[in-house]
Formats: sequence, C-alpha cells, structure tokens
Amino acid sequence: MSTHTITTEEEFSKVLQENDTLVLDFWAPWCAPCKGFAPVFEAVANDNTDLAFCRINTEEAKELKTAFEISSIPTLLVIREKVLVASHAGYLDKEALAGVISDVRELDMDEVRRNAEAESS
Repeated sequence: MSTHTITTEEEFSKVLQENDTLVLDFWAPWCAPCKGFAPVFEAVANDNTDLAFCRINTEEAKELKTAFEISSIPTLLVIREKVLVASHAGYLDKEALAGVISDVRELDMDEVRRNAEAESS
C-alpha cells in the first residue's frame, strides 16, 4: 500500500475506522527534514503494506495539527487499535522507523489499555 494523504478530520476518521494501525507523518512543504524523511516513510510503508501510512501536511490540515498538538515537524505518531502508542518528533532513518514499527507490532494492547486506565485513575 502506498501512503494516504489526509487533509481533513473526516478523512482521518475514515482511515482510522478502516485500519488497525495508522502511522502518521506530520510535515510541511517548506521543512527540509520533512523532505528528507518522505522517501524513508514511503520505503517503510512499502515494507509494511498491512499498515496505513498517512502523510498530513500541517499547512493544509491545521485542524489535525491542532488536535494532535503538533509543535514541531516532522512528527511521527503511531495509533494502534485507536490508541496512540508511539510519538517521535524529528527525522528518523529507515532503521529507526522500522524499529518503531516493530516495537508497535509487539505491543500487548490489553496491557497498554490497563496501564492507561491505571494512569488515569
């Protein structure tokens, strides 16, 4: 699967409903590190076709930028089973991004939810 381009909250909601895991790249056209990260993101997306890789231009998708409190770019977020499980601001190389994906795949989501409930109590 190639990457999705998301510009609205409605598009984001649709992709979220249709996929177990979303890998989100928040970027902007003027951002040099974002331009360097784009081919890395695409390559890892091609290696993980069962996941939804989504690019979100913060200049066009200001509502999503605000909703996710994005303050620097590039920022990578990973959502699994509708739970934010990973966040990284800044450039990642292919090995580092592949490592994040591997770590997310290995998560015990029942344990993640229990820990989140315990922290919110």
